[in-house]
Amino acid sequence: MAEPLKSQFGAAIPKRIASEIAHVFPAFNRTGFERDALHGFESLELLDRGRQLGRVLHAYLPPHFPDAVDVLLATLPATRAGDGGMAAFFYLPHTEFVRAFGVGHFEPSMRALHALTQHFTGEFAIRPFLEHHQAETLDRLREWTRDPSPHVRRLVSEGTRPRLPWAPRLRAFQQDPTPVLALLDVLRDDPELYVRRSVANNLNDIGKDHPQRLVETAAQWMDGASDERRWIVQHALRSAVKRGDAAALAVLGYGAASTLTVESTRIAPARPALGGSVSISTTLHNPSRRTQRVIVDVLVHFVKANGRTNPKVFKMSVVEIAAGASVTLRKTISLANLTTRKHYPGRHRVELQLNGQVTPVGGFTAVAANHDA
Repeated sequence: MAEPLKSQFGAAIPKRIASEIAHVFPAFNRTGFERDALHGFESLELLDRGRQLGRVLHAYLPPHFPDAVDVLLATLPATRAGDGGMAAFFYLPHTEFVRAFGVGHFEPSMRALHALTQHFTGEFAIRPFLEHHQAETLDRLREWTRDPSPHVRRLVSEGTRPRLPWAPRLRAFQQDPTPVLALLDVLRDDPELYVRRSVANNLNDIGKDHPQRLVETAAQWMDGASDERRWIVQHALRSAVKRGDAAALAVLGYGAASTLTVESTRIAPARPALGGSVSISTTLHNPSRRTQRVIVDVLVHFVKANGRTNPKVFKMSVVEIAAGASVTLRKTISLANLTTRKHYPGRHRVELQLNGQVTPVGGFTAVAANHDA
């Protein structure tokens, strides 16, 4: 089993923070900070550890918020530690300090987040400002869409996601995403994939509350689109495509109803053990006189704890099948428990989704790992 992320954010982190602050602020009470920072630390999850350290920073930094910001920013290195692994999480407490205590100090907080997000994302910390100072924060984010730093530009798109994971939702933008769409429109052709991926994820979020706005925006962006922008649109429409949304499929050129026939489907094993996997192999035939472009998905109706089922869509393939031709596709589905999905024994129905049209193809019966087949 993989080591929990919080294990890489252990007791050495507050001690290092204390050392760096004491180097630039000699009056800092290192002993008191470390004592309070580590109180109950081991029992906390990753984000709660960052929040606790943010609160303890508030207790030991200068009481005047702008002065405290000056101390924190003085500890920042000249360049980012890197985007791999947990190195950047070292600055999670710094951004949590701004999130929790900076709302009443707009300019010092914006200065802090502009600097901190270039070392660790400020996407969580910017959200209270969007709630309490929406107009001023949107104005600042519009300026930051042109910032030289891709990390600052990404803060614009990631921090305004209405449904950002691990963060409270931005209800105002769930109701009306217009201000967010205006920012995304500026960033849609950003030179950095890092930023463009964030733009796509934000647009995907918006589509869960406003599917028509998603499709309208995607269609506009496809007009004269570069390959890079086409990728954004495809990535932004992924949830709509999984839902079989006909309008979203049409934007991507898959609006025509599929006339493919399912020649055969093999699901093996028929009785897979929980914790194992099941393989789905299907052969599709094009009986028409024209080439067909089809998005093929697999729907597995997973059994829940109460015995009911809930469908989960898995991407299988995007295919072009010539007139009269056939193609065989395969997909392996894991039955291992995940943090987002637990597996239970019982009959699981399997369907294919071809350009949004659903066709039943059979199923499998999952059994407990120690069950005699």
